[in-house]
Amino acid sequence: MLILVCNVGSTSLKYKLFDMPSAEAIVECRTERVGREDAIFTYKNNRSGFSDKAECLSIPDYASGIRLFLKYLLDEKSGALESIDQLDAVGFKTVLAKGFYGVHELTDDVISAMEAYVSVAPAHNPPYIQAIKVFKEILPDRLMVGCFETAFHTTIPLSRRIYALPYEWYEKYGICRLGYHGASHSYVSRRIKEIAGEHFRLISCHMGGSGSICAIEDGRSMDTSFGFSLQTGIPHANRSGDMDAYIIPFLLSQGMSMEQIMQGIDKKGGLLGISGISNDLRDIQEAAEAGNERAALAIDAFCDSVVRYIGGFYVELGGMDYLVFTGGIGENSKLVREKICSRLECLGVRFDSAKNSIAKGEYIISSADSPVTVLVIPANEEVGIAQTIYEQFS
Repeated sequence: MLILVCNVGSTSLKYKLFDMPSAEAIVECRTERVGREDAIFTYKNNRSGFSDKAECLSIPDYASGIRLFLKYLLDEKSGALESIDQLDAVGFKTVLAKGFYGVHELTDDVISAMEAYVSVAPAHNPPYIQAIKVFKEILPDRLMVGCFETAFHTTIPLSRRIYALPYEWYEKYGICRLGYHGASHSYVSRRIKEIAGEHFRLISCHMGGSGSICAIEDGRSMDTSFGFSLQTGIPHANRSGDMDAYIIPFLLSQGMSMEQIMQGIDKKGGLLGISGISNDLRDIQEAAEAGNERAALAIDAFCDSVVRYIGGFYVELGGMDYLVFTGGIGENSKLVREKICSRLECLGVRFDSAKNSIAKGEYIISSADSPVTVLVIPANEEVGIAQTIYEQFS
């Protein structure tokens, strides 16, 4: 079964074409700076070895970017398919749709439900809706599937999802902890299952521009740091993460507008807000090493938040067998991993700083005698989506 997975960003399109069930990535492609005259397009056919990179392209919209990819995919020299009819399904790492929290064929009803929650996921839903509509127009007969980021978290007990708000709000509006990064946490869970077997207690830390912590037992999500929106949980690159709701009416009473407040929470908060330097941890770490106190504070606040969630989830799971770091920060920041793990010795984590310093790719960074195995696992959300679609639609 040939499954194309499309990962849509606010100005980017990423694709991987998988041959299932082997999960061979036949083609990988990325388009950056969609909507600009200096777009970057990279394409690689892993079977034939063909690769190409074009810069300073005019890719004014998603339709242009998608058509360019399909042109390469079917081209005699670069292509992996002789006909588009060979493609069985297109999968999307969709985020949120009202009333649809699992894996669903992208019918008009599901797309309308995504549109209903644009206000909850304003940076994510609009570009996905646009890209899905383009694919449906170009490939009207292909199966289109949305693997919603909330899907993996539907196993969380209601007692951990419910907010202490009028119950009618949950019934009428669906307000509860929904959870996101499901594709990433699901992939980590599958990988640990291959290592450990059916029974394990895992805490997965996806840390990047957006981050979340997930408690997993025997492959099922049992809790997550994300709530109803993507604003919650640990600090993100630009988003504040957890905060007191009454900060908003207080700032309104001080003369700030709601637009200014939301900018501060959603665009100018997080690591950027504390450091005042950047939303990129690499820049912040460099500044901290040069003696910038706010940069150091941003790193410490980030790590403290992660530790707080790990501690709570450890208790909920009744222990921890595996701790995994994934995502851009999780995979690449030796400093963040060390700061977090050095606080977890009381939970059975015996950290090996020498291993951590050379970790690359999938790597164990705990000592051989550690009761908790600590690993770095590179994120591979796309293959998780392909596996899910194959299991449910083949």
